[in-house]
Amino acid sequence: MSSFFTGLTLFVMGLVVIVLIRGLVNMARGGSGNTSNKLMQARVLLQAIAIVLIMVTLWITGGGRPT
Repeated sequence: MSSFFTGLTLFVMGLVVIVLIRGLVNMARGGSGNTSNKLMQARVLLQAIAIVLIMVTLWITGGGRPT
């Protein structure tokens, strides 16, 4: 179960990186401000999901405490 959450967390973190890069490319090319805003909103949402998944993974695995 913990490996599922670990994999899901890594997947969401990868999505955060992709959205961040797309936003930077859009900004560098002088793209639409509306698109940049939507990408920033998506990045913030994905980061929040990643943080929740990290916390759930730590909770399930015991947070690295010795057993």
